[in-house]
Amino acid sequence: MRQSLRILNPLGEDTSIMRTTALPSMLEVLARNCNYRNKSTRLYELGKVYLPGGKDGLAVEPKFLTLGAYGEDMDFFTMKGTVEAILKNLRAGDVVFYPCTDDPSYHPGRCAGIRAGEQHIGVIGQIHPAVAANYGVDVELYCAELSFEALLAVQGPGAEYSPLPRFPAVNRDIAVVCNEEVTVGALTECIRRAGGKLLRDAALFDIYRGKNIGEGKKSVAFNLTLRADDRSITAAEADEEIKTILEALERELGAVLR
Repeated sequence: MRQSLRILNPLGEDTSIMRTTALPSMLEVLARNCNYRNKSTRLYELGKVYLPGGKDGLAVEPKFLTLGAYGEDMDFFTMKGTVEAILKNLRAGDVVFYPCTDDPSYHPGRCAGIRAGEQHIGVIGQIHPAVAANYGVDVELYCAELSFEALLAVQGPGAEYSPLPRFPAVNRDIAVVCNEEVTVGALTECIRRAGGKLLRDAALFDIYRGKNIGEGKKSVAFNLTLRADDRSITAAEADEEIKTILEALERELGAVLR
C-alpha cells in the first residue's frame, strides 16, 4: 500500500510525498464513487501497510482502520462523531482531539490528531483540496486513519451494567464567544473539568461566525446535561453549576457568554 500522493504547493508546483499508508487506496475508491455520480458515500477499510525495519530485513506490517466519506450530510464533525462512537464502544478513556497542521494530505485548518491517554491513535480531517484534485475530485472528502494496534491497546475493561437513572436530568444550552484559534476540544475539556459530578454530558450543537460576533471570533454553543444520582437537581443548583462552568471558560480560555 506504499503509494505517492502528488500535492500542489501554494506556488502551484508539484510535490511528491510518499505516504506509507492506506489513505491513497481509500481516496481512489472515493474518487471512483464520486465519478460514478454517487451523491453520498461512507466507507471503511481494514488493511496492512508496509514499513521497513522488520526482523531479517522483512517489512513491519501494522494494520490501519481507514474511514472515508463525502456528501451533503458529511463534514468534519460528522466524521469526528463516527470516530468518537468507535472509541466509546471500545470504552477508551481520556480521548483527546488536538489540532494537526503539518500533515500535507489534510486541510491544515480541518485536521486533528487523536490520542487516548498517552497512546497516539491516528488522524482525522478533510483531505487537502489539492490532494482531492489530484484524484479528479472537486467535492470535500473526509477521512480518518486509525492504528488498529492502538485501538486494541486503548480498549477498556468489559462493559458494566448501570441502572437507568431514577431522577430526571436538567438540560441547559450555553453559547460562548471566543477567539478563532480556541478549539472546540479545549472548550469541551474545560467544561468537563469545571462541571464536576453533576455534569453528565456536553454536546456541541452549533458554531457561528458573522459580523455580529466580530472579526477573528466565533460563537460555540453546547447543550449541557446535569443530573444527580440521589435527588432531583433544583434550578438554583443548575444555575450555580452553569455559573461555575462559564467562569472557568472565561478564566482559562477567554470565552465569554454570548
